[in-house]
Amino acid sequence: MNGAADELLALFVVIGIGLSIGKISFRGISLGASGVIFVALAAGHFGFQVPRIAGAMGMVLFVYCLGIGAGPGFLRVFLQQGKALAIVGVAMNLSATVVAWAIAKLMGWGPDLSSGLLAGALTSTPALAAASERLPGDSEVAVGFGVAYPFGVLGVIFFVQIVLRLFRDLLAAAQRDDTTSTNNDPIVRMLVEVLNPSVVGKKLSDLAVISHFNCQISRLVVGDKLEPIPAGFALALQQRVMVVGRRSRLSDAAEVLGKQCDDSGYRLDLEHQRRRIVVTSKELVGHSLAELHFRTRFGATITRISRHDIEFVPQPQEKLQFGDALTAVGEGPALERLAQFAGHREQSLDETNLISLTVGLVFGVLAGSVEFHYAGGSISLGLAGGPLLVGLLLGHFGRIGPIVGYMPRAARWLCAEVGLAMFLAHAGSQAGTEFVSVVTEHGIPLCAGSIAILIVPLGIGFVLARYGLRIGMLETLGGICGAMTSTPGLGVVTSQVESSLPATSYAAVYPVALIIVTLLTSGLISLLQ
Repeated sequence: MNGAADELLALFVVIGIGLSIGKISFRGISLGASGVIFVALAAGHFGFQVPRIAGAMGMVLFVYCLGIGAGPGFLRVFLQQGKALAIVGVAMNLSATVVAWAIAKLMGWGPDLSSGLLAGALTSTPALAAASERLPGDSEVAVGFGVAYPFGVLGVIFFVQIVLRLFRDLLAAAQRDDTTSTNNDPIVRMLVEVLNPSVVGKKLSDLAVISHFNCQISRLVVGDKLEPIPAGFALALQQRVMVVGRRSRLSDAAEVLGKQCDDSGYRLDLEHQRRRIVVTSKELVGHSLAELHFRTRFGATITRISRHDIEFVPQPQEKLQFGDALTAVGEGPALERLAQFAGHREQSLDETNLISLTVGLVFGVLAGSVEFHYAGGSISLGLAGGPLLVGLLLGHFGRIGPIVGYMPRAARWLCAEVGLAMFLAHAGSQAGTEFVSVVTEHGIPLCAGSIAILIVPLGIGFVLARYGLRIGMLETLGGICGAMTSTPGLGVVTSQVESSLPATSYAAVYPVALIIVTLLTSGLISLLQ
């Protein structure tokens, strides 16, 4: 075989074996895609090399898809519940960077080995990508990552298991008080009789109870049937209306309107008066439900929105995103007109706009190449930070001009996994040539340094969250896992608690940690050069 065929064969063999090893699970712990780097280290030791362009392309594709996936909920989750957790995440990543810098100065290590240790201890492949991009051709970055990564994975798991045991009673109380879990708090319907004179004559758009309790009034009792709410509808005494919302909020909403009543004698025509409509028209994307006036224009009420596998009852201020699946209640002809207006094409959810993908990648690479100069040097986002930033922006806004920031979940995961595997295969094969010699020379100090970079931020994060910012125990555990970008750690927490708070907190901190640790890794390299 020729040289190109040998390189391709090495790439596919390393990825295949690495992913197979990553699938092996021991007590719920597995390496996942990171198994590729360990196989690549071995392959590089025996002389197999993966082309550099494959690693660069994989890195760009991976971080861009990461941004696209995190973008839609990033700002909303962060602003609603992530400010304090973001402080914890920044403090943890900053302390880890300080420890890595101090150890490097103490041991006389260069920026390559130190940045690799930082990325590995925080289990952050974007940080590894940033370090590899700043130090091209330097194999000790991946060596440091390969040494520290197992400590990062196992250390967070052991930490959360210790906390779960030591604070068992406190966690049990937190679970009892948790009313935010979507598993324990599903979206349900309730029939309510209007008895409160203060709401009589009000249109639903002017009814504060709708926004306050995050509920929707979807139907009105007419005779023995439940009919969709007509345009221009206003509340009247002794009307019976159907309210949709989270179970925990419906009772409060019912008390404001009147009282709950029996709905067993009324027919609910779900087949003809309810429809799932997918938003694909650019005329809707970025506009709120209040701006679109669906009830006035179509006599339809949007009772639920399904977005990225999460279903919720929308508020009037909720802005629609490309690919949102709306549950609309109304008469058949009106729902058909609404579907046409929304550009309803359900198969578009499974289509990837390749033009938008390539344009987004181009802008990401360009953004990463922009250098910001300061006294004594310059800094840039690089091939790791630039595509991540552009992906976050496109994912958040849904569309910027003709560029669509939507990728189907399956396509996004495939591109991200393929990109990550290609990047890790290249990084590992480059490091493999010196892995044994570096570990032999610095073995025990490398392990000790990895543990220190791991333990210090875990301790600081827990103390700051619990005793400094007074964050709940469930949110603290999820936030710490997010700051350490540790999905296995989160898996341990969610397997032992009946609450969605850890996962929500993880989602609030995780994107912040990705960006912060990428920037801090570049800063660490600048300080040590």
